[in-house]
Amino acid sequence: MTESVSEEKTVATITATPSTEKIAERNTIVYETRIEPNVIEAIGEKIKTLLFTRFGFMKPKPEEIQLISIDKYYEPYMTISGKYTIDYYRKCTYTVKVDNRVQEVILANQKYKPNQQTDTPTKDHNIIKIQGEERITTEAKASLILDKYGQEINPKDLPSAPPEPNPKEILTAYRVKEIAADIDLNIIQHKILERPKDINRLNNELFEINERAIIYTPRYRALYTNLKTGEIKAIEFDGITAQRIQRPHLHP
Repeated sequence: MTESVSEEKTVATITATPSTEKIAERNTIVYETRIEPNVIEAIGEKIKTLLFTRFGFMKPKPEEIQLISIDKYYEPYMTISGKYTIDYYRKCTYTVKVDNRVQEVILANQKYKPNQQTDTPTKDHNIIKIQGEERITTEAKASLILDKYGQEINPKDLPSAPPEPNPKEILTAYRVKEIAADIDLNIIQHKILERPKDINRLNNELFEINERAIIYTPRYRALYTNLKTGEIKAIEFDGITAQRIQRPHLHP
């Protein structure tokens, strides 16, 4: 019977740079706007009183709620896909049981002298310990969609549309703020790049990003005021589907 025990040896942390990196350039995509402002205005007219309803039943009259403005902006999202692979050797000790009459074992021209196992002494066998190495290959993959805060979102929350032919012109016209260049890389790296603690020798290591893009999707923000109280509230709509955005988003 043979038992093996690996010997842990810490050689790196998650923040260490992998030996090889292949990082794809980040593409910039701006989705086409499929919904016109007049459609947003019509939808808003139907639900504007709900913004100022109190206690579930104190609803203002429609004529008391006035539209102030409808502004279009672009909400950024990051998509990134990558993998981390590592091929390495770790130290290992193999424990082999031998007949208690054996005085010496020769393996690959190496001599081993049997000893009695101290933790579970028996009379029928002794053991020899063989030092060796084991080669291990591991791989981790991830495909993420992140909002501008670096939070992972469900792909269903990002409607798709054809891309605009001149994305940079649109982003300049709407004064869209740029997202930090490496925020997506840092997030996926912390998710998949985790070196084993038992590395003895490194054979190969690769951190690869094969798909990377920042997607700007159109949004509308409609402002309404209660003429009676002076209160102002906003509704946000998706510029591709016209669906109301329920989760709060800060205006860029």
